[in-house]
Amino acid sequence: MAHWRRFTCKPAELRLDITLACGQSFRWKQNQTGEWTSVLRGQVWTLKQTDTEVHYKVHGPFSQKTSIKRTCTSKRTVNPKMIKIKCEPDTDITKFNAASSVKHECDPEIMNPSSELLDTTGRRTLSKACGESIKQKLVYNQDHEKVLKNYFQLDISLEKLYKHWSLQDPHFKKIATHFPGVRILRQDPVENLFSFICSSNNHISRISGMVERLCEAYGDQLLELDGRVYYSFPRVEALAADGVEKTLREKGFGYRAKYISETARRIIQFHSADWLMSLRDRPYEEAHSQLVTLQGVGSKVADCVCLMSLDKPGTIPVDTHVWQIAARDYKVTNINKTKSLTTATYKQIADYFQQLWGEYAGWAHSVLFSADLKQFEKQAVKTEKTSPDQVKSPMKRSKVSSSKTATKRLKKQL
Repeated sequence: MAHWRRFTCKPAELRLDITLACGQSFRWKQNQTGEWTSVLRGQVWTLKQTDTEVHYKVHGPFSQKTSIKRTCTSKRTVNPKMIKIKCEPDTDITKFNAASSVKHECDPEIMNPSSELLDTTGRRTLSKACGESIKQKLVYNQDHEKVLKNYFQLDISLEKLYKHWSLQDPHFKKIATHFPGVRILRQDPVENLFSFICSSNNHISRISGMVERLCEAYGDQLLELDGRVYYSFPRVEALAADGVEKTLREKGFGYRAKYISETARRIIQFHSADWLMSLRDRPYEEAHSQLVTLQGVGSKVADCVCLMSLDKPGTIPVDTHVWQIAARDYKVTNINKTKSLTTATYKQIADYFQQLWGEYAGWAHSVLFSADLKQFEKQAVKTEKTSPDQVKSPMKRSKVSSSKTATKRLKKQL
């Protein structure tokens, strides 16, 4: 069974409740206790957060080699040895379903005396995984803490960026007070690209449903956790197989089914499965121009991929939300002359925010984008007329003002 681990991270550097739900990644699900679960690097992760730490556990454990392979068809093939895990209050890392047939070895991270394990009350416990009395030893194919910090890009100081943006932009300063810790994920480019192909004329909840159906149809079964089966994201080769478009149309993808199938086939035919990852090392202009040659990929989707998985932090994806923000809150001139978002208007808005916010403009844009979403109106941190001793945890849901209401109040105070 998985065991909780943790590392120090303030909400000012990372807010899980906003970052994981603001439309960057579509697979993270939050349960009633505030824990988030998804698939990352071919493994199932659960995260939660306190005022000072991020807690995480990796279920399984698996590597891609130990996951259950599936054929590239829509027919369900369930392996009877698929691991089933039920989260129980007393999680013991020495108890692991023997049906998985996973060979266990000791992990250097577990051997490190400084590595902390936590019991269900949050107390420190000593790892016994390397003890002589343990018959099975867990294998971790990755340094999980490093994987997570890389995914959240925690080597970048968000507090410093917020201060810089606040000095440059009074409006950002007002919004940032209520939306700390919003950062850009560093996603796998394949998942990022095909997820955003699903985003065309769509909303977050419906995109999430499509992405899950895509994984169920063409991903690998990983494990069952609390009654839910988790799958890896499909490989490009699987999405390029015969019959994919027909199957996805039957699953409600509409015209996006053709985009997914044709894009996967083009990548395999003209590039390789690793081609998208190689674009991380190319300049923005080249990466963007390559992406827009794919079916269903316009400037906005290409920019989302550049920002969220190709290490292009200055990229500004412009959609109707960002267009409205630019016109309403920044009074950018001449952008409301057309009823639709033209190429010229798109470029004008992106250039404006890049000049205003600088190298990490795409990160700043994500803060304002999140604040503009209705789903986060009740999640803004309440800071007005509150002394330091009275500040509540930002992870606790409370009755708070929406970002628009909070901004109006601040204007009156100023």
